[in-house]
Amino acid sequence: MNSRIKNKIDAFTGFVVKEFKQIYRDKRTLLVLFGMPVIQMLLFGFAIRNEVENANVMVLDASQDQVTHELINKIDASNYFTVKGEIQDYDKVEGLFQQGEIDEVLVFEADFARKLQRGERPSVNVITDASNPNLAQLIQQYSSAIIVDFQQELADEGQPQKSGIITNTNMLFNPQLESVNLFVPGLIAVILMLISTLMTSISITREKEMGNMEILLVSPLRPLQIIIGKVLPYLVLAFVNVLTILALAHWVFEVPFRGSYSLFLAESLLFIFTALALGVFISARADDQQTAMMVSLAGLLLPTVLLSGFIFPISSMPVFLQVISNIIPARWFLVIVRSIMLKDVGLLMIWKETAILGGMTLLFIVLSIKSFKERLE
Repeated sequence: MNSRIKNKIDAFTGFVVKEFKQIYRDKRTLLVLFGMPVIQMLLFGFAIRNEVENANVMVLDASQDQVTHELINKIDASNYFTVKGEIQDYDKVEGLFQQGEIDEVLVFEADFARKLQRGERPSVNVITDASNPNLAQLIQQYSSAIIVDFQQELADEGQPQKSGIITNTNMLFNPQLESVNLFVPGLIAVILMLISTLMTSISITREKEMGNMEILLVSPLRPLQIIIGKVLPYLVLAFVNVLTILALAHWVFEVPFRGSYSLFLAESLLFIFTALALGVFISARADDQQTAMMVSLAGLLLPTVLLSGFIFPISSMPVFLQVISNIIPARWFLVIVRSIMLKDVGLLMIWKETAILGGMTLLFIVLSIKSFKERLE
């Protein structure tokens, strides 16, 4: 009896040891077990921020007195804001936000210091871009807190107690602060990125696993022709997805569309090309469908959601994550979508993002052709 129990224990122990060795020898399994938790912890830990850091501020100071200069310097000295400069014309405010490089504009009324001395209440108009309502609210809260603190400092210095500064808030492009206006344009970028890349990432690997690659090898088709043939059907299907998503955004979620539909569709086609080219590159480098799907989902899902500005502002992330976010195609398309849908901008305002997506598309196509040639050899 003891011998039988010992044999069973030995068999079970050997089986467990075999499983450990099998996992140890499978590098992909080790990567999932140990690499993914580390990557997820770093991404979630650094990317998920609920505070504001280095928000860009422009100032319209109609008073130009000592008090306004002190308040502007106090705002600039904080870790939350960076004063980029001054403007002289209120009509330029909306254009600054359309360019996407300014988070807040502070407008000081004339005779600011004199009204404080007379016991009146001068006003500061805090204007933010509410296309990202969460960030806009945080910026206004931080600005109001600094202004209140500045008022307390004035009171401590002997200013009349009855005086005070009125803080008026104004939110452009989404004054109702509807969060759906933030998430729906972001979902367009995320869905197109993941679906388009995933569909093409398994295309060539499927041919390898099914044994159809030999047919392609002896065919007169060149690598570029094979890639175009793989991409073209998915391009049509992805464009249908764009029309479907756009219809849902308008009719179901009632997201406003203030820009040009033709420009939006053209930019969407460009982004689809980018995502499809990336998917072909992944499939050309991967050995099987499982690897291609893992890279497409695990390698793109978290960075696309967390580092594209979809939910959390990029400016509040650490510098190294801001640098990494530059290689996320969805980041640039997200700026384009929100600018067209909510701000009614033209191509001249989003030419940089368009050029970056075009450059990424060409890079992925070149790398795909090169990788495909290497595999053919």
